[in-house]
Formats: sequence, C-alpha cells, structure tokens
Amino acid sequence: MTWSAVLLVTAVVWAVSVIRSVRLRALVYSLPLPMTLALVTTGHRVEGPQVLGVLGLNLFFVVVAVTHQRWRWPILLADGAGIAGYVALSAGLLAVDIPFEVALAGTLVLWLATVLWLRRRARRRVASAEEVAAAAAAVPGTQTRPDGLPALLKLVVIFVGAVLTQLLGAVLRGMVVTFPYSGVLVAVEARRQLAEFSRHFARNSLALVGFLTAYHYLQDVSSAVALGAAWAAFAVIAVALHLPVRPRRVLRAVRWGGPCATR
Repeated sequence: MTWSAVLLVTAVVWAVSVIRSVRLRALVYSLPLPMTLALVTTGHRVEGPQVLGVLGLNLFFVVVAVTHQRWRWPILLADGAGIAGYVALSAGLLAVDIPFEVALAGTLVLWLATVLWLRRRARRRVASAEEVAAAAAAVPGTQTRPDGLPALLKLVVIFVGAVLTQLLGAVLRGMVVTFPYSGVLVAVEARRQLAEFSRHFARNSLALVGFLTAYHYLQDVSSAVALGAAWAAFAVIAVALHLPVRPRRVLRAVRWGGPCATR
C-alpha cells in the first residue's frame, strides 16, 4: 500500500466519524475504496481467498463487538483481537487452494445465513432497546456522549492509525485486498454502536462480493475494465439492498383495495 492509500483510509474514517446515522456509516465504510487502491498498487489477483476475505471483514467486527461490548475489553485491545482473527483466517485461506466458484458459493450461503440470523436477533432486541431508550430519555444527563476529540485532532489520530495498520497489511500477501485498514479505526469511532453497525455492514458486504466477483472474471481483460465493472456491480447491488421494501400486508391491501389502502 502507498501513501495515497494511507490518505484515502484517513479520509474514509474521518468521513465515517462525522456521520451520525449508523446505517449511512456502514454504507460509507463498505465503499471499496481501499480495496480498489490495493488492487491497483499491489497487482494482486482476485481469487477464491479474496472473496472469502469479505467474511473476514465481518469476522473482524464480530470479534471487536463481542470482546468490547460483552467482555468489556478496551476498544484498542478489542481491535487487536479483531486483527488477530482476520490474520488467522487469512493464514488458513492462503494455505489451501480454493477454486473461485467454490469460495463464491460458500460466501453467498454464509452471507444469507448470517443476515437471516442477525435479522431475527434484531427483532428480539427491538422491544428491550426501546424500553432502555425510553428509560434513558426520562432521566436527565443520560444522553449519548459526543466524541470529545476536536475534528482536526481526530484527523491526526486517524492518520497515525492508518500508517500503522498499513504496515501490518503489507505482510498479508493477497489477503491485503480485503484487510480492514479503515475498519480498525472505524471500530473505534463506532464503538458505542458496534452491534448495529456490524448488522448493517454484514448486509452491505454482499455488494463487496459483487465487486470482487466482477473484477475476478474481467481481470484478464484489463485492470481498468475489471475495476469499472466491479464498481458497477457494487453500485447495482448496493442500490438493490437499500431499496425501500413495503410490508406485504400493505401491498396486499393496496392490490385488493382493502382497508389499509385507504388509511
């Protein structure tokens, strides 16, 4: 990775740090900007391990969320555990030859299972979360604390962290493509909302799978064509994932002119 990659990681994390919506934060973080720079500057090809590396990105946030929120580890120590998990997964993936189609099929199955599980878990937590929020709103002084760092100082801290993480990424060979460069610092910024952030990012990661798939099948044509197709695939999938979905009950009522159609 080059200094341009470090600057880009810094810009992405800083943008995430000033966004209040968790859903939008996850979308901005999922933009394959560091991934694009890694492909351009390192010359690595996209094969089976890189597609499975998207699962490694999700594993990183799961490890950080569990160690920080459930086990009460300091966020920087939790970050280290997340990096260790990604490096361990990368070492295992690089040790075996994984055909691309096998890796893609396995990634899609695991993605679907994870999204369904997270959605079911989120529904169970809605009621309790609403009760906690109502109780917090009723007590003065319990509002969420804003980040105490000024924007300029935050930018300096993010830049230093980006330099340190890119040094580790340099030893990962092909898995450098999906290494969570900005994720290490985004986890710090989103530490109070890690569970919700991880859920949104897990859904958005399907667009990253589309990005890598398009690049894989066109990388022998030219890197420019492959990158153009990869970004197009990412955009199409990302838009599809974020289209508003109307409840089935409402759609049925509108179709048949039921009571809900006139409300």
